[in-house]
Order: sequence, then C-alpha cells, then structure tokens
Amino acid sequence: MPDRANHVRPESVAPGRITRHRPPEHSLFSGIYGLVLASALVAALDATGEKADPGQDALWVLLTALASSAAHGYAHVIARRASGDGAATTSRVRLVLAEWPLVAAVLPTVAILLAAVAGWWAEATAVDVALLFNTVALFGWGAAAARNAGYGWLSSCRAGGMDMLIGLMIIIANSLIK
Repeated sequence: MPDRANHVRPESVAPGRITRHRPPEHSLFSGIYGLVLASALVAALDATGEKADPGQDALWVLLTALASSAAHGYAHVIARRASGDGAATTSRVRLVLAEWPLVAAVLPTVAILLAAVAGWWAEATAVDVALLFNTVALFGWGAAAARNAGYGWLSSCRAGGMDMLIGLMIIIANSLIK
C-alpha cells in the first residue's frame, strides 16, 4: 500500500466532496517557527532566582514575535529588491504582513502567561503549560503539514513526532539549565 495518497484527479472528474482549506506552505513555516520561538523565549525568560513577572514575559514574547515577523518579512522585501524585482510598494507591504502566522503562533503562550498575571497559576506553572502546549502544537502542525502534502496517517504522525522533538529538546534544555 503506498504511503502517499494520490490526490491527482483528471480535470473531467468532479470532486466527490468539498475540499478543506489547506494552509499554504509559508503559513505552516511561519506557524512552526512561531511556536519554536515562543517556546525558546518562554523558557529563557523564566530565569531561576529572579522575581517572577509573567506580564513582562508575555510582553517580551509578543514584541519579539512582532519584531521577528517584521524582520523576516522585510528580509523577503530586500531579497526581492536584490533580485531586481520591481514589485510595487503594496506587494512589499504584503510580504511583511504575510508573516502574521508567526505572531498568531505565539498568542497561546502570551495568553498562558497572562493567565499567570491573573493569578490562575504561578509563572513556573505557566511556563510548563506553555512549553507543553507548544510541543503538542508542533506535533499537530507537523502532522497536518504531512497530511496536506498527501501522506498517510502513520507517516503524518512520524512527521509530527519529528517536529515535536524540537519542543522536547527545548523542554529538556530548560530543565537542564535550571
């Protein structure tokens, strides 16, 4: 049995069902990048021996994601300019704004930290929850990307597991450093 599903259909054959929305490759890239960034930041900002300030940590995670998003989008603009592409200014702005999935991916981490500000849990617990959430989300994004590429469930779960390893490495590094 082939591991990769055959999604190619002759033009004369109508689809049997409505196709689901498939996020473009760039959105998947930015989302996964945002999750890894959020995990690394929340682990680094949770310093042992410092007074806990989850509100400030949430702000740093959000501002760093916005700065990373803008820098990544602007790098695309510079690359286009260097290649001699005479794209209009609006398309350059769209390149920067297309990095929104990176910022969206850090919002759960920001919300988890803000829950610590509200007193729902301690900052250390919020960090643990954010790291666990992001690791599970990495599995989900990786598996979804593989499924969207046409891979079967087993291969998709393996791909998600490989993405999940990034989150697990951050969790392990966080525990070893502290």
